[in-house]
Amino acid sequence: MLQINDLTVRLAPGQAARPILDAVSLRVAQGEAVGLVGESGSGKSVTCRAVLGLLPRQTAVSGRVLVDGQDVLSQTAAGLRDLRRRRVAMIFQDPRASINPVRRIGDFVTEGLRAGGLPYRQALDRAEGLLEAVGIEDPRAALRRHPHEFSGGMLQRVMIAGALAAEPDLLLADEPTTALDVTTQAEVIAILSHLRTERGMGMLFVTHDLELAAAICDRIYVMYAGRIVEEQATGELFARPRHPYTAGLLAATPRLESHEPPHGVPGRPLSLAESPDGCAFAARCHLAVERCRERRPVLETLEHAQVACLRAGEPVHD
Repeated sequence: MLQINDLTVRLAPGQAARPILDAVSLRVAQGEAVGLVGESGSGKSVTCRAVLGLLPRQTAVSGRVLVDGQDVLSQTAAGLRDLRRRRVAMIFQDPRASINPVRRIGDFVTEGLRAGGLPYRQALDRAEGLLEAVGIEDPRAALRRHPHEFSGGMLQRVMIAGALAAEPDLLLADEPTTALDVTTQAEVIAILSHLRTERGMGMLFVTHDLELAAAICDRIYVMYAGRIVEEQATGELFARPRHPYTAGLLAATPRLESHEPPHGVPGRPLSLAESPDGCAFAARCHLAVERCRERRPVLETLEHAQVACLRAGEPVHD
């Protein structure tokens, strides 16, 4: 359903001319949920926006972004509109910043449907059904309300309904549970899991929370400083992380069964523009040796994993 090959993104000179993504490759099959995890600023949201062609103007882009075999990067404006209307939808991480505050909820949910030619009355009926499917009480009345009349959790459900209106083949969920309490998070995750199974759509689920990704994803890509540093099946990644950064993210996650406090990853995350010539994670890695600072690792296959670490095959990782 989605195939990204060596995607590299660099902002234009008038926009600081800094690199954002470097040779990012990932795939999402039909009906599969794939996680993209990493700290803030690692390039996760930019990767999602590239799939919809939502990068800033004059951005230098290379590589390929294929949706069902069609290259997004070479699409015309009309082709991109059709892609966004029928094939791919995105749930943005902040619903209050993504939904027009002066328009009614019904306008937001039906906009794509009406743009696709569905008559107004049928679009309203369809929107009502979508709001009901994501757990909005009294969906008919909800269509007449404005965004400020909803809580954050309810508005996120509205965002999901709007994304699903056109029955997309691929859903991009960009941190859809940000700023929600854990109970509402669980409800949103349950809705996404149910709808994915029911509709058979692929999903790229972006988050900084590995535990959250484990609840919904079949495979997980780990991103650091604009590059993919590890990819594994979810169960394998939790049982045996291959990259020190992945292990650090797992160690920073509180666990009910452990009496030990979580340990954060030391130092601060780097952007791709700040990355040294060697491994971008070397300054924060307790396993780093001199060659890690001199040579940049590339993704290599190690058993059932893909990992970009010069020491990945050494016993020290066990």
